[in-house]
Amino acid sequence: MRLPRRTSTTSPYKIASRIAPASLAMAAVAVVGFGLLTPSSPALADTAGQTIQTPFGNAPISFADIVDKVKPAVVSVSVVNDGGASKLASNDKSGKKGDKGEKGFTLPDLPPDHPLHDFFKNLPKEFGQQEQRPKIVQGQGSGFVITPDGYVVTNNHVIDGATKIQVTFDNDDTKYDAKLIGTDQRTDIAVIKIESNKTFPTLKLAEKESRVGDWALAVGNPFGLGGTVTAGIVSALARDIGSGPYDYLQIDAAVNRGNSGGPTVNINGEVIGVNTAIFSPSGGNVGIAFAVPAKTVKEVVQQLKAGGTVNRGWLGVKIQNVDEDTAASVGLADAHGALVSEVTPNGPAAKSGIKAQDAIIQVNGEKIADSRDLARKIAELAPDTSVDVKVWRNNAEQTIKVKLGLFPKNAEAAMKGDNDDDSNGNSDDDNAKPSSVELSQLGLTLMPARTGKDAGEGVAIAEVDPSSDAAQKGLKPGDVILEVSGQTVGSPDDVLSGVKKAQDLKRTAVLLHIKSSDQKRFVAVQISSKKG
Repeated sequence: MRLPRRTSTTSPYKIASRIAPASLAMAAVAVVGFGLLTPSSPALADTAGQTIQTPFGNAPISFADIVDKVKPAVVSVSVVNDGGASKLASNDKSGKKGDKGEKGFTLPDLPPDHPLHDFFKNLPKEFGQQEQRPKIVQGQGSGFVITPDGYVVTNNHVIDGATKIQVTFDNDDTKYDAKLIGTDQRTDIAVIKIESNKTFPTLKLAEKESRVGDWALAVGNPFGLGGTVTAGIVSALARDIGSGPYDYLQIDAAVNRGNSGGPTVNINGEVIGVNTAIFSPSGGNVGIAFAVPAKTVKEVVQQLKAGGTVNRGWLGVKIQNVDEDTAASVGLADAHGALVSEVTPNGPAAKSGIKAQDAIIQVNGEKIADSRDLARKIAELAPDTSVDVKVWRNNAEQTIKVKLGLFPKNAEAAMKGDNDDDSNGNSDDDNAKPSSVELSQLGLTLMPARTGKDAGEGVAIAEVDPSSDAAQKGLKPGDVILEVSGQTVGSPDDVLSGVKKAQDLKRTAVLLHIKSSDQKRFVAVQISSKKG
């Protein structure tokens, strides 16, 4: 199964390469016995339904009653991706021919001992080749029923690319066919519908938000073993796992491959999250798992059931966090908000007058903490909604009314509408060595940019002092400075003037608009007391 697509946001735990979907790629399972308790053992006493009074309320001695309530509504999801075999079969029935059929010849697949095996094997490729049948891929995950008529919540990555979906219940060997209703890649949530007229047991999404320390039971289909229950607690809230702007619950109940899409429930049997990923260097459980919170699941499922997709508001900007140095460079009193690094051509922000280097500090009167906070707030609004966006520009606040667009399916493609030409073609005077200028206040050595037809656009960085703040911020030789504090630069002297202007304004950092390969971003670099 495919991993959830990554966004440009970087997880503070640097776990992007270790986050694994808890779906199943089936492998052999070794069963190890550790000894069994005898029926007379006190540990097997009937404690189901018993609770103990604590200063904080009743606590269960056993989770058995909760499990009895939850398990009937949890399903194992089996998927098949036939690699296009069904489409090929359909074409065959309709009389359509593929590329090999159009050539009219396919090499026969002869056994090695056939007298003509070597003859056909050694024929040139233009004579045709052995037909390759599509590879069939199978996988498994988990899910849970939310309506009596058979709507099931699972993960997008569990059913992604599936040509056949089936579900089974723990107490019923019947395999029910299911059809896809809708998916949402950004939250990794999908809804499928069991194709049956039966009435099914259901689970309810929790209304009350979880707290750190609450009991958490994970139910699912790890390693294809079927209805398995593990217990733990809610370990943390609002985790950023580098998978878009949405937050995740962290739990320590054991979650493994195959648990994806299964529910995590509280002691009332209500779903507090949908298991979606694990943090693991080995791919197995290490006590850190992540679940999509029930509040997010509820909002997404409602839209998926209604129309098969999720419609989100779209501002049409690339943004980055405002750290202390960035705040100092643009004159903000404290580090908050989202700095606009690029504006999508013809997008909602561009049409409304939002510009690169604007710091978005409020939306509809609500303060913006950082770039993820802005992304969440905009995504929660419907397309065509008019919002008041307060920006910090030229040392002053300004409110801009923006009519949001519909979040595109391919946001990265939408951002490439500026058609920037990042050609590194050579000029006619390649052998000429442009003179360089040392700017010790920033730890940089600069020279005129020479990038083919874009020669003269910005100022190129020739060297970076390894001990400088610029080096720590990721600036490197070859990067091009396009602007300094909002002023376009075309020569090293322009950069010097921009730095001097920032110093005159008593600022401790200067904001540089940097072009690296085909990416543009703003970098706030501290101004050293050295003279350049």
